[in-house]
Amino acid sequence: MSIVFRYMARQTMVSMIAVSGVLLLVFMSGRFIKYLASAAEGELAADVLFQVMAYRFPGFLELILPLGFFIGILLAYGRMYLESEMTVLFACGVSDRQILGQTLLTSTLVMAIVGAMSLWASPWGMQKVEDIFNQQRQATEFELLVPGRFQPLSSGKRVTYVEGLSGDRRELQGVFIAEFGDADRGLSIIAAESGVQRVAGKSGDRFLVLEKGARFQGVPGQRDYQVTEFGAYGLRIEGTDASERHVEEAVSTAALWSSDDPGQRALLHWRISLPLIVPIVTLLAVPLSRVNPRQGRFFHLLPAMLVYITYLGLLIVARNALAEQKVPQWIGMFWVHGLFLGLGLWLQFGPAWLQRRRRNREASRAQA
Repeated sequence: MSIVFRYMARQTMVSMIAVSGVLLLVFMSGRFIKYLASAAEGELAADVLFQVMAYRFPGFLELILPLGFFIGILLAYGRMYLESEMTVLFACGVSDRQILGQTLLTSTLVMAIVGAMSLWASPWGMQKVEDIFNQQRQATEFELLVPGRFQPLSSGKRVTYVEGLSGDRRELQGVFIAEFGDADRGLSIIAAESGVQRVAGKSGDRFLVLEKGARFQGVPGQRDYQVTEFGAYGLRIEGTDASERHVEEAVSTAALWSSDDPGQRALLHWRISLPLIVPIVTLLAVPLSRVNPRQGRFFHLLPAMLVYITYLGLLIVARNALAEQKVPQWIGMFWVHGLFLGLGLWLQFGPAWLQRRRRNREASRAQA
């Protein structure tokens, strides 16, 4: 019998890994495109993109694994029903409770992984992402330049192009800067062979010293341009927004546990809820995976997904209600878990209980 249950666990885990891999690819690709757009606009350095995605990985995994395991059970067990493997197991004496028990045993591994991601790895990763973003905000605008690309900079109406950068990003080659001023000033264009960043000793202000170039200033459409050739030209580098920003998701679980803030308490309940989803969706998936061979392999997926979406949606509503103090702390989000736990128990044992009750009622009538 252990061989059969290992086979069922293997089929479930293979389906879960396949589904989770596809979902991870979709969600991480969307997030990576967003970060790539920020890098193209000069808000992020290109060399930190993969670091950010690596640190965000636990946050994606904690949300995708419960759904992947839920769909994995539906696909694996649904196929076994369609190919009459479940019928053979039932004929050999395997009961519904045994299948449910072994599936719940398998779910403990997934629950442990989701719990580790939710309570520890994901906050740690978000803290690292927050540190990277704060470092990028404190960087000067010229440290975010990408050679060979026109980039609008955050300090004002300025577009910059450089042909090359040194390894420490302090020296620039082939510099082109176009700055749009007021209506009376018009457009200012600076072209230089090279440039270097320097820091004033006392004030700490940063300057870009351009060498061997020219400056053109005037209003487009008019002929009174001012042309100034220079051997060295200093340009003050405007500082970016150096203020540090903090995201709530980066707060450690220990800090949330000792906090009295309603929003942070709601986040704590959310982190605890994520691993609790796994055994409850297991209880839901086992009865929902039962299909008639005439219905097709994917017929049962639609109602099952509606149940899962409703479950997750109610958890989000409960989190918002808890943050707004509309729900007592001792209830938290557990009422949602209790609701779907009851639904899972009813789907698993309710039909058999109704059938036994109907048989007992018919037997009592026959005796009467």
